[in-house]
Formats: sequence, C-alpha cells, structure tokens
Amino acid sequence: MKILAVGSIAFDTIKTPFVRGKNVLGGSLTYFSLAASHFAKIYPVGVVGHDFKPKYFKLYQKHNIDSRGLTKATGKTFSWSGQYDYDLNNRRTIYTHLNVFTNFNPVLPPAYKSIPYLFLGNMDPQLQLSVCHQMTNPRLIVADTMNYWIERKRKELLTTLKLIDILIINEAETRQLAKEHNLYKAARKIVSWTEPTRRGGPATLIIKRGEYGLLMFTRKNWFSLPAFILEDIFDPTGAGDAFAGGFVGFLSRQKYLNEKNFRKAAIYGTILASFCVEQLGPKKLIKLNRRQIQERFKKFKKFLALI
Repeated sequence: MKILAVGSIAFDTIKTPFVRGKNVLGGSLTYFSLAASHFAKIYPVGVVGHDFKPKYFKLYQKHNIDSRGLTKATGKTFSWSGQYDYDLNNRRTIYTHLNVFTNFNPVLPPAYKSIPYLFLGNMDPQLQLSVCHQMTNPRLIVADTMNYWIERKRKELLTTLKLIDILIINEAETRQLAKEHNLYKAARKIVSWTEPTRRGGPATLIIKRGEYGLLMFTRKNWFSLPAFILEDIFDPTGAGDAFAGGFVGFLSRQKYLNEKNFRKAAIYGTILASFCVEQLGPKKLIKLNRRQIQERFKKFKKFLALI
C-alpha cells in the first residue's frame, strides 16, 4: 500500500534529564514516515534547506520512504529546540526557527494525488485544506493540529476538519477546540460535528495522553488504551507522530476501515510510540525491525487480555 504524508522535516535540539542532542533529524514527516514504513511505502511531501545532507535522503530511501516529494530550498531547514523536566509529559520550547518552512506551499506531484491514505502533520490548517483539495477521493484522511492553530486560525481549522476522517490531538487541545472543560464532553462535542456524509468532520477523535495512553471516541462508542509500560523513557519527542505512523500504517493494510480495526491500529500506534521514546530522537525507529514490533504487539495484547 501507499501513504502520502505532508508536514515538516526539522533539525531538533533536545534536552531531557537523561539525554541531549543537537541538530537531531526530526519533524512530523520523519517520525511518521519511519513508523509507517513498516507497513507501506511512504511518500512524504515537505521542504528542506541547503543544510539537509545527502545522507538523510539515503536514510529515507533505506526505510521504504520515497523522497522525491521533498523540495530543497535556499535557506536553512526548519529547526526547533525543546527542554523536558522529569515530568516528560511537559516540555518547554526554547526556540522555533521556521526557516524554509515559512514559505512552504505543498504542491502534490500528479502521481501522488490518487494515493489512498493521507496523513496531514501539524501545520497551518489552510495548507492542510489545500492538500485535501488536491487529492482524488482518498480512502482515509488523518490529521494532527496544535493549540497555536486552534487559537490563531480556528475558523480555517474548522473548515479543514470537515474533510478529515480522524483527528489526533492531546487533552488540552481537545478542551480548547471544543471550548469545554470536561474531557468527555469535549470529545463528544467534537465527534458530534460529523455529518451524515463521509467527509463531514472528525468521525473518530483520538486523544493522546502521553504516559497514560489514549482515548478514542466515535459517534457511538469510546475506547481507552493504556500506554505500553517501559523501564526506560529518555525522549518523548516525536512520539505522537510515531503513533500516527503505526496507526495509519496498519490501517493501510486492512480491507475494512471499521472500529474494530481502528482499535487494533491504536495498539500498533502505541507500540511504535513506545519504541520512539526509548532513545534520543528517531534513533530507535531507525534501527527497528518488524520482528521487534510483532513481539511487543503480542506482549501488549497478552497484557490487555488480562483486563
């Protein structure tokens, strides 16, 4: 199968109480693509700067990621710096330099427009909308967003959400988007925006809860999944995008897009996120193989059967 992913590629400077790194390869496209590549061929669309070395293109190619949709522009690659304390659920942004990402205008190659699965990374909702309008009847659209866009471009975001099948956000963003203090009421409100037509809004809402797992809401049901318990958690950067990669990747191989498979996909997403946080940046995802994923999936499934 094929998955189209549109978003950012970045160089991150990360500091946690346990690890630190400068100019670490990151961005939503990197984490999503590395995770999803275990299930499908990935076609990322993004922009990088003159400082993006050939070795990174080779890395993508090695992991079943087609880099022809990446544009190399004049200037520096998007960069971000963040710091975590011992509570790894919270981070402080030191700086964000958009650089070449400032003028990013995703134009899909003709061959990409018919790819059946689309992931929209965290970016301006108007860019997300532009990508949706370029697509030819995709089977599934999954999107991420953040508090900045909810606050600054709410109207545009709500318009974009009408074309989204699945929205993945965290607890604070759920409350902010719905303008509700209670998480359950906020989630119910967001999925209630779904109209009878297939493209009527986020029919499924996934709420990321960090080390506490996730909640998944549909119009009729809700589902809670714990995180995979680890002894060593060093860097949570990119875990949400790795989750999305595992989630969409699994669904791309399924005949039916139903709630049962959504739940199973959430387990695979959780597994990919658990590998991501075990080392700095995407290091663990780069070394990961399918056998390790299946072993952890079986272990997690066995645990879930006990509750």
